[in-house]
Amino acid sequence: MTAGFRIKTTWTRIAPDLIAAFRALPVANVSDSMQRLTALGPQMRPMHRGGVLAGPALTVRTRPGDNLLLHKAIDIAAPGDVIVVDAGGDITNALMGELMLAHAVQRGVAGFVLNGAIRDAGEILGQDLPVYALGITHRGPYKTGPGELGFPISIGGTVIAAGDLILGDYDGVVAVAAADAAGVLDAARSKHAAEARQMAQTRAGTMDRSWVDRSLAEGGCEFCD
Repeated sequence: MTAGFRIKTTWTRIAPDLIAAFRALPVANVSDSMQRLTALGPQMRPMHRGGVLAGPALTVRTRPGDNLLLHKAIDIAAPGDVIVVDAGGDITNALMGELMLAHAVQRGVAGFVLNGAIRDAGEILGQDLPVYALGITHRGPYKTGPGELGFPISIGGTVIAAGDLILGDYDGVVAVAAADAAGVLDAARSKHAAEARQMAQTRAGTMDRSWVDRSLAEGGCEFCD
């Protein structure tokens, strides 16, 4: 294989039961359960009307502004795959628009995470297939390559391997390595349950807020007239 222009055809996808379990959890709780170190960047924003993104990653790496390998990814995606594209973070040229989105819907793709831009934003923003991107531009893409499909990529300092879990909501996108998923799920469920208890106490007016003054005192904060 030629590094930089190659397509991997097989990998192991995260189990469907784990995907379903994570789908019920907020991205923020999952992120907190990974020590707040794993994210695809605050610039990665939802470009769709609604819906939760959850599924195994189909990874694509391409040069900025080129979508040849993204086309191929849609062609070979399994139903439920999330196509994740590292295009270098450049938003000069769009990676996809409404025609590619329609093809993806027909193929059963669960969503997109694009380290680049979209176009035909009015159409994409009006539908519920999750699409995350860095920006919007009318300038179209090139289709010559090179690129890689199915190999590890990195977005926002997070390494993503094909088959890893991708989870997204209106707070953004997080990736969970398949090998870590079971442990992260347990921690995220505990975090979510704890926040539910805190919310109930807050609404009832019984929440213990003494930790605020305790933290101020421990830090040596002074109160001044």
